Amino acid sequence: MDKKVTSLYIVPTPIGNLSDITLRSLEVLRSVDGILAEDTRQSSLLLRHYQIQKPLQSFHSFNEHRAVNAIIERLSKGEILALVSDAGTPGISDPGFLLVRECVKAGLAVECLPGPTAFVPALIKSGLPCDRFVFEGFLPHKKGRQTALKRLAEEDRTIVLYESPMRLVKTLDQLREFFGPARTVSVSRELTKIYEETVTGSVEEVLAHFTAHEPRGEIVIIIDGKKD
Repeated sequence: MDKKVTSLYIVPTPIGNLSDITLRSLEVLRSVDGILAEDTRQSSLLLRHYQIQKPLQSFHSFNEHRAVNAIIERLSKGEILALVSDAGTPGISDPGFLLVRECVKAGLAVECLPGPTAFVPALIKSGLPCDRFVFEGFLPHKKGRQTALKRLAEEDRTIVLYESPMRLVKTLDQLREFFGPARTVSVSRELTKIYEETVTGSVEEVLAHFTAHEPRGEIVIIIDGKKD
């Protein structure tokens, strides 16, 4: 069977340091007919840095349900598009899943390039087991949050969470409540940037650190699994 011509490329973008993009990703961004971007302003900075001029269309969590059918129609007519998020790999706690699913349903070829994803370096540098882990992304803000924390407190695999700097201290406080103050946790922020920081210790120790030092930047939390 002949290989289908790729209609949609999923292109990971740097999570901080603009040098962390593959040569192949740049080649694809230069070759496609247009780029779907979570935030066109943010993506414009990357494209200008690498002197890439392509039409940009906004595609984010607030408009993806409205926009997806029109995009599928464009792809079906032969356009080749790339999907990028603000940082990292689209579809990992970012828009992308819905579009990929509809492409698969329509028989359109999708290719996902390898590249940056914030949780991988955070997980590896935590020193916690990374042979088995569970990725939870962002916890529910309100409804279902306590239920999720109770479930995860019993998880024996390493746990990966994303969090905003505004909610980090609250989340660590809840981890102390549901997981216990002695559970090991590692918090990485500003990965690949000048002020990159990773703090690893007991929940109590890491909570004390970020209570005293206001966190900034994107946050990845790695939690040790429950031991017998």
